[in-house]
Amino acid sequence: MDINTCELIEGELPKKQLRLVLAWAELHNEELLANWRLAMDSELPFKIEPLK
Repeated sequence: MDINTCELIEGELPKKQLRLVLAWAELHNEELLANWRLAMDSELPFKIEPLK
């Protein structure tokens, strides 16, 4: 997944699961980007709420 564009860039998922992942990623895009920056600085990312 590309967290900047919320697109699947490699691999496959069944359509239903892909829709769920994309919906979650769009809702939490800012948190995902912040976690990516933390990980790149060798810091632990924080938890992100699951899709309910």
